[in-house]
Amino acid sequence: MTQAAAAEHYTKLERLYLSSPTNEYYRPKIHIEEGTAHIEIDVRSELFHAAHAVHGSHYFKCLDDAAFFAVSSMVRDVFVLTANFTIDLMRPIDEGRMIAEGRVVSRSRRLFWAEATLRDAQGRQLARGSGTFLPSRIELCPAVGYR
Repeated sequence: MTQAAAAEHYTKLERLYLSSPTNEYYRPKIHIEEGTAHIEIDVRSELFHAAHAVHGSHYFKCLDDAAFFAVSSMVRDVFVLTANFTIDLMRPIDEGRMIAEGRVVSRSRRLFWAEATLRDAQGRQLARGSGTFLPSRIELCPAVGYR
């Protein structure tokens, strides 16, 4: 694949991500390159649990999305599925920005392994996660937001 075709694939994946209805709520930013993805979400009180810090489910979303799109950068024809994802929560965040970095660490003929870290704007690690991903039978096309 040429550099131009790869760049077009990453841009289409970014549009797919941003067009997802759930991201109307999160209002994230995303940047994808080969085997990596960078996602940023601003901390807002609507993301808090009762102790006034971001709920762990939002950590999961950031980490899974970053790892998922790192893998998706390497799969050019079909939608990827998360088969398994595990997270470790390390510290709370109640202001600023959550920044997730995902990267592919290994692959076999059918499976991809990826990991992600979640940090605050000062670079402190909030959480980390890792998972396995596999290609689906769902074609990447405009109907799924790949345009």
